Amino acid sequence: MIKELSELGKTLRAGKADGAWVHDALKEEAISMVLTIRSDGGFASLLPIENKRTMAEAIQRTSEKKARLLLDNCGYTLGVYDSDGPAFKKKVKDKGEQKAIEIFEKDVAEKRKLFVGRIMELQNIDGLEPVIKFYEENSSQGIGKMSQEYFLKTISKKARAGNIAILISGGNQFVHELDTVYSEIINRYESIQSKMFSTGSKKCSVCLKSSFPVGDYPHFPIKGVPGDKEPAGGRKLISYNGDNNPFESYEMTGNENCMICNNCAKTYVEGLNWLLSAGNEIQVTDKKGKSKPQFRYTNRKNFGTDTAMVFWTRNNQALDEIDLLDAPSSDEVAVMVESLAAGNATGHRYLEPERFYSCTLSGAAARIAVRDWVETSLGEFRASIAQWFQDIAITSYDFDRKRSVIYYAPLYALAKSCQRRLMDAKKFDDDDTALSKVASNLWRAAIFNNIRQSSPVPVWILSKALQRAKGDKGSDKAKSLAQFSKYGVTAERAALIKLILNRNFTGGAYMITESGVQGERPIAYICGQIFAKMESIQYAALGERNAGIREKYFTYAMTTPAPAFGRLFNLSSKHFSKIKHEKPGLAVNLDKELQELCYGIDLEKFPQVLPTMFRLEEQGQFAIGYYHQKQKQFADSNTK
Repeated sequence: MIKELSELGKTLRAGKADGAWVHDALKEEAISMVLTIRSDGGFASLLPIENKRTMAEAIQRTSEKKARLLLDNCGYTLGVYDSDGPAFKKKVKDKGEQKAIEIFEKDVAEKRKLFVGRIMELQNIDGLEPVIKFYEENSSQGIGKMSQEYFLKTISKKARAGNIAILISGGNQFVHELDTVYSEIINRYESIQSKMFSTGSKKCSVCLKSSFPVGDYPHFPIKGVPGDKEPAGGRKLISYNGDNNPFESYEMTGNENCMICNNCAKTYVEGLNWLLSAGNEIQVTDKKGKSKPQFRYTNRKNFGTDTAMVFWTRNNQALDEIDLLDAPSSDEVAVMVESLAAGNATGHRYLEPERFYSCTLSGAAARIAVRDWVETSLGEFRASIAQWFQDIAITSYDFDRKRSVIYYAPLYALAKSCQRRLMDAKKFDDDDTALSKVASNLWRAAIFNNIRQSSPVPVWILSKALQRAKGDKGSDKAKSLAQFSKYGVTAERAALIKLILNRNFTGGAYMITESGVQGERPIAYICGQIFAKMESIQYAALGERNAGIREKYFTYAMTTPAPAFGRLFNLSSKHFSKIKHEKPGLAVNLDKELQELCYGIDLEKFPQVLPTMFRLEEQGQFAIGYYHQKQKQFADSNTK
């Protein structure tokens, strides 16, 4: 994974515009404020700027203070601090306000001294004279004009934590972007590299070369990985530390143990940071019909509140199939499936140069956990997506169009169907971690299921889907038979159950299709169909009920069929008697439909031949049988 991320980082570097500065000594940073200085070193202005990106000196701060050359935060650049920020407020809480002020003033004074010291090393570089005057020779009209009060009054809270770039009045280039400054940064960096090489060279475990030093130096942080509260600097993917150095071996210290050269260490970080942040703004329409801008990631999907998945290809090309997983279109899915069926999508996998990669990440404090890694050919990726849509296709009755349609659920909707609802059933419980776990496993099942290596869906997800189907009844009482489909075995849960049963359990004996079963119907599937028919019989006899047999007996019948169906058949016979008396024609039709469902089964002995309990697989068969029969009844009721 590190190798592929490093290659992506190098590809991104190679794709930069001609003339752009690209080097391990440089790193892309954001600018939040611009400090403008007059040619005599006097202060001109300090203004916020809309997050401009720039190349600057790459520095890695741990616990010690370290100044970046000519571009840094307010503490280093101006010797001021944000007294409205959380760090200061925490210090006030711990030490008291006066002591906190003393600590912060001492801290920023030391930082500004380091920042000025770095500038004074470059006194001979043309173009920096006004900057030196600002801090030294004309400081009374320069840095002396900058006070804590002025900073807080001029700069908004949002911009205060960012970097400050320096601009000379009348100029159009920040001083840190001068070619002479970049050259100085690179020369200094390469001098340090040479000293590291003098102690001996080692082969990098990623690029397998000895072109760059391998040693104990901190890797740059990754920003934007979800999880608990992210540290201000970001999280580390690779970091060796702990009490008594538990991860060190062979007399190597710290990050030397990973044997990654500093070039690969920086390019893998650049690649992963790009994947987590790349995107653009699109216009979306809210529920009220208003259009508003929304940021859309191009190489990232968020799964719940604690997990993100990033994906890319070796040549960093766009993948339209990914968008189909979020918003499936029946027409586009059909075209994709037909095109792959017409040709051999995986036949050229050994010649296919393009590769697809995906990794799933979660954050915990300052560390990043890799929850999954997938690598496959682009051809097999596309074949897997096509197979995915075939596996999740389910019949759903469209009440607006009054006909049954093939429904392809978005991947995230499938995962959300396993998420716990709050007591009022109108909102999902965001604290339920099942969402991210289910989504991560479904993502792998969608993109990595080919002829060489099938990707079954973990069976515990079936248990979770059935648990939600049993419990999601909602607080709003069903006002008609059709509204029962809002809760319980929804189209998303039915599609998920179908997917799991077909990939994990069938063994060729049967295959669940969009609207039925191919092969011999399992007895549990028949029980689900019969239960759905009994539900419609009760509705025909009694009309709307606050709590019908679904609310009272669904879980009972799904888990312990023998005792449940003994009671249900007794109850259903009473409903039949009432219908025969009031609607004899309807009774005949309902009895005929029930007999058709039970073809080859002796209904009088039916409860006795059922097992005492259904296994998890059989509970899934019961649920999908129930769903299929309900959809058929919806369609039949609107064609009569």
